[in-house]
Amino acid sequence: MPVLYDRLLKLKEMFNSKFGSIPKFYVRAPGRVNIIGEHIDYCGYSVLPMAVEQDVLIAVEPVKTYTLQLANTNPLYPDLSTSANNIQIDKTKPLWHNYFLCGLKGIQEHFGVSNLTGMNCLVDGNIPPSSGLSSSSALVCCAGLVTLTVLGRNLSKVELAEICAKSERYIGTEGGGMDQSISFLAEEGTAKLIEFSPLRATDVKLPSGAVFVIANSCVEMNKAATSHFNIRVMECRLAAKLLAKYKSLQWDKVLRLEEVQAKLGISLEEMLLVTEDALHPEPYNPEEICRCLGISLEELRTQILSPNTQDVLIFKLYQRAKHVYSEAARVLQFKKICEEAPENMVQLLGELMNQSHMSCRDMYECSCPELDQLVDICRKFGAQGSRLTGAGWGGCTVSIVPADKLPSFLANVHKAYYHRSDGSLAPEKQSLFATKPGASERYENNT
Repeated sequence: MPVLYDRLLKLKEMFNSKFGSIPKFYVRAPGRVNIIGEHIDYCGYSVLPMAVEQDVLIAVEPVKTYTLQLANTNPLYPDLSTSANNIQIDKTKPLWHNYFLCGLKGIQEHFGVSNLTGMNCLVDGNIPPSSGLSSSSALVCCAGLVTLTVLGRNLSKVELAEICAKSERYIGTEGGGMDQSISFLAEEGTAKLIEFSPLRATDVKLPSGAVFVIANSCVEMNKAATSHFNIRVMECRLAAKLLAKYKSLQWDKVLRLEEVQAKLGISLEEMLLVTEDALHPEPYNPEEICRCLGISLEELRTQILSPNTQDVLIFKLYQRAKHVYSEAARVLQFKKICEEAPENMVQLLGELMNQSHMSCRDMYECSCPELDQLVDICRKFGAQGSRLTGAGWGGCTVSIVPADKLPSFLANVHKAYYHRSDGSLAPEKQSLFATKPGASERYENNT
């Protein structure tokens, strides 16, 4: 890993000039690309991501004081100095250091530690921010690993992933745990089917004759700063409750769409039919939801809606449930095709990715014009399939490209999307790269 070694040396030098000392250890957590299975982890369904080579690195030195000093190699991100034992996370401002504090606080609270030693930390990341490649979750995971190491405690990777997934909610993101799970459970050379409750990961061997290419739309979307993401989480929760009520289940205990399917004991295809019967395509308003569930508006606001969704006036329940159940089925089909490896597997996988994008665009409404344009360009120049990846509303696309078409694909997409005559896309954001699965690591300081 010569490039990583060079980065570690550089990080060590910058740490020394910043803090006047040498780091005791380094931790690394990779970003990820979700190949298929968008917006379904928080509904209880399996997803199929792989880690990417881009990562977050942190150099760490525990100190005798109880002060946490946090700095970033990127001058755009300001330093932070705070007590290590009185962590305050401001949900209203998704500042970079809050993601570090989430990971630290999650581990601290898990072990019930009230006298955490101070530390000097220097963070270096090369995952494009707000690109849908999980830079924020990689930072949360890194911080969790830093805190665990400083405490001298041990946890399994599964336990670490679960704690870091929960702790990201300190900043107001109601995610499902995919990002943290793949960051810890990734292995080189393979994608993973990540399943939840209980959390587990299964290898998925990707086709050898194809490459997955990530392209950044250059539109930034910050999950914690927008209400879109949390509204979708709530729409799925409300859809689950209405479906449960329709099928005479105990709806008030139901939180996820997967629970409805599990309680009914039917297939995803059958759940799509139930959705057709139980929900209407026209948006629901809060009053109609209350009538369906037999509750008051006050009960809806205080017992079901989250603080940041209490003022929402329309909920598209039919569309969100249709996306989730169909996308969950596509994930399982994708894995099955990878296992069976038919001759036309790249074409079949590409078709599933195309269907996924269409559902994200039309049913979940988490795309944007730039992503749709980029997907079209990728397909035009040889991708068998292309889709948005990550939360959407900006960020990246992922495309499956036959290996022999890769050089022309990269050249043509670069020219068509990034070389705009008006120069409107900043060069530093123009990322287009083929990727292979990576993994997370921890290093002692022997550089």
